[in-house]
Amino acid sequence: MSFNNRSRLDPNQVEDRRGRRTGRAITIGGGGLTLVIVVVALLLGVNPAEVLNIDTGGQVPFSTESAYGSNDLQAQCQTGADANTREDCRIVGYVNSIQAFWADEFARRGGQYTEADTVLYSGSTEADCGYASAAMGPFYCPNDQKVYLDLNFFNELQTRFGAQGGPFAEAYVLAHEYGHHVQNLLGALTGSSNAIGPESEAVETELQADCLAGVWAFHATETGYLTQVTDQDIVQALDAAASVGDDRIQRATQGYVSPESWTHGSSEQRQLALTDGLQSGDITTCNSPGWTP
Repeated sequence: MSFNNRSRLDPNQVEDRRGRRTGRAITIGGGGLTLVIVVVALLLGVNPAEVLNIDTGGQVPFSTESAYGSNDLQAQCQTGADANTREDCRIVGYVNSIQAFWADEFARRGGQYTEADTVLYSGSTEADCGYASAAMGPFYCPNDQKVYLDLNFFNELQTRFGAQGGPFAEAYVLAHEYGHHVQNLLGALTGSSNAIGPESEAVETELQADCLAGVWAFHATETGYLTQVTDQDIVQALDAAASVGDDRIQRATQGYVSPESWTHGSSEQRQLALTDGLQSGDITTCNSPGWTP
């Protein structure tokens, strides 16, 4: 995988909060159960503050000044050449490519795409969906239409869950979260059901986001940001999808698999959903009840 050296990046689509620690003093009960819930939230897209029904209102946040200048990305991430040498610029390039594809796809279907910023942070930050911690993993917040990401998550995928990692594993993670944004724009991210399990609405929603990530990957080079997507890139994406399967994470954290508590799907389900999008490049492949692209 490589970026077109001459492509112009738009760092305004990424908000850099790294080095600025913001949070709230929250006391959480529940012992081991809470730990399991937080670990399960490492599956892409879940905010444990919502799962645990934490009330964070009315408390004063704490913060420190950012170690990064507010214009750091604007200064450092200008072209595809920068994306080929810096991880944060690579994230900018992926975000630009993903949103360029969805803007064109919405327009082709007679709709209008609304951009969603990605927020890079370190440790913790605040989202309109509540307190965000690196322990939660990446997630999309529909309240402010932003994707939240601590870059250390990619190290966690490798060290804790055995993913092989790689640049296109990062691309898959981002494309999955933007899949949730697409669902939100089309009214398919309702969160109306609290049901969990292999056949639940929660799992269906996550698998659809995996499929949509694959659709972007199919068209990624057409956006002009990436010069190619290789077989090795696809392997990285599929491996990342498997590493965040409910069954794999449950084995790593509790030693056994309990399908009745799945929220994102098994490793096999996630790989199959991603493969559907990768092979078809067509969002109708990702159809499910309530989905009206």
